[in-house]
Amino acid sequence: MKAPAEATDPSAAPSGAESAAPGTKHQAGVRRPAAADPVKVPPPEVSKYDYAFPVKGCDTNYQRKLLIIPKTTIWAAKGCSFVAPVDGVIDEVNLSNRWKPSTDLGAEREGRFVSIIGEDGVRYLGGHLDSVTEGLASGTKVKAGQVLGKIGNSGNARDTAPNLYFAISWKTGPAYWWVRRGMVEPWDYLDAWLKGNRTLSPKEETFKLRRKLGETPACTTLCAANPVSPPEEKEKERKKKPTTPTAEPTQPPPLNDTGTL
Repeated sequence: MKAPAEATDPSAAPSGAESAAPGTKHQAGVRRPAAADPVKVPPPEVSKYDYAFPVKGCDTNYQRKLLIIPKTTIWAAKGCSFVAPVDGVIDEVNLSNRWKPSTDLGAEREGRFVSIIGEDGVRYLGGHLDSVTEGLASGTKVKAGQVLGKIGNSGNARDTAPNLYFAISWKTGPAYWWVRRGMVEPWDYLDAWLKGNRTLSPKEETFKLRRKLGETPACTTLCAANPVSPPEEKEKERKKKPTTPTAEPTQPPPLNDTGTL
């Protein structure tokens, strides 16, 4: 009689093969459960202030590097809304587009603009506006996200596409217009506000810079204007200048027959 066949272990590896890791075959046949949707965790609050991106309801893009002045140009379609970046009060409102290329006065380069002093103490400027919201005046209280004007290309942006001149600084008098034009690079804050971190505040950076430079530092960039007088002023200046009588030209002595004096 033949010897009875030995019972085989179905989990045993074939002769000459390495033994499989315990449980591998079993695990291979198990379906993993579907992953749940990721849990969205809000960014941490880093200040007590709540900020809004300064353009509402429109596609935008903006510069993220320093060109000349610490400010940025936010490109958006004409008529898009410029909104208050934070709760605050209106500082300055300029309803007139007085800028002229012939004079290029620094205080007029932003054309129509609105600036506010936020509850964080920081000044925010929106310039090159096509229009300003009716009823705004110095001292008017505004809320974050409130429409302050419509984007255009007033001021020295008249030959460009519509955009918002956006700048961060601190409060000064109108005579120090170069401070108003921008002192703090804004794009890191714009990035944060756009992506949902609405509490990232420029307050600390702004006031640190003010302590370093002083409240009213001297103008150092794009300060000179091009004072070109209009034609009537030039004519008035010309008439004011004393005239010097012109001497009658003297005739040279006649030449002799040889052609010499």
